[in-house]
Amino acid sequence: MLTAQIALFDGFDLLDAIAPYEVFCAAAMNADNALKVEFVTAEGPRSVTSGINGLKIEANGRLDPERAGIILVPGASGEVEGDGPDSIPAILGRAMNTELTGLIGQALGQKDIVIATVCGGSLILAMGGLLEGRPAVTNHLGMDLLGATGAIPIPARIVDDGNLVTGGGVTSGLDVALYLVERELGPRIAHAVERLFEFERRGTVWRKTGMAPGSNKSSRGGEPNIVADTVTRNYGAIDNKIAQASIFDGDWDTTIATPVGKMEVKLSISTSDSMIKGTATQGDETVEFMDPVLQSNKLTWSLRITKPMRLNLKFEVAADGDQMTGIAKAGILPASKLTGKRIF
Repeated sequence: MLTAQIALFDGFDLLDAIAPYEVFCAAAMNADNALKVEFVTAEGPRSVTSGINGLKIEANGRLDPERAGIILVPGASGEVEGDGPDSIPAILGRAMNTELTGLIGQALGQKDIVIATVCGGSLILAMGGLLEGRPAVTNHLGMDLLGATGAIPIPARIVDDGNLVTGGGVTSGLDVALYLVERELGPRIAHAVERLFEFERRGTVWRKTGMAPGSNKSSRGGEPNIVADTVTRNYGAIDNKIAQASIFDGDWDTTIATPVGKMEVKLSISTSDSMIKGTATQGDETVEFMDPVLQSNKLTWSLRITKPMRLNLKFEVAADGDQMTGIAKAGILPASKLTGKRIF
């Protein structure tokens, strides 16, 4: 029997979860109960509060990362703007910091499990470092953030990458579930469910097969790779060269206040061969600045971090004596405030 586990977390979007649940239940009725579907959580059986008016759903099991079948992760419902505790980025961040990320990581290593996501569900996996280098889609508002995690954003309704199937905005949960029913149980069962619901899937399912469009054109005309594009600049070589002594040279203790917590990061900046260089150390991990550029009195660079989530951040800072201030930005996440002090 094929099983479908829908993994809930506090603040989940109701339609992201309920639509696939109904599709899978209808498929089970049309396939002589060859499919079983249940709501689960990373913690085990409990009442889970959704992000829609606090409506609760009972989950009756713990997510099993070794059970063959389908695991579906919905997105979140909350405030679209701002960085408060009820904002979508904050809800996704809290879900990412539960056992859910680790359990999904285990499941991705099983050859008989398909991981599916709806809307912001892919961002939970991506921020946890599980989708780096993999094509995926999320709600259109989160595509920049998806790219900033190292995933490859594809502007399609559904993206099929083998054991990973991701869906776009909220209503794509219907399309994702119907596609999985067709893929796992066959087109006649999927067609029967479509007739029952009076709903037809829309859009072409993107897969990395066949001819690539516009292969003789520049990469800007094909599918966007936001990670590669974000650091493209054309300031000229002279803009990367700086005076013999930079106002940013030295070691800095900085604090970055993100929507999901504060990060303590040590920056080391130096001038070598008329070029500015830098590293960022967080815990026992040190990463080099990508494409540092000094213009007027501001220094910008990109940096890949892994804690508290995996992101490519774009920094813009200014120095006033031994004090540093600035911002760090990634996709739709609100800009994080950076403050620092030169210690050497």
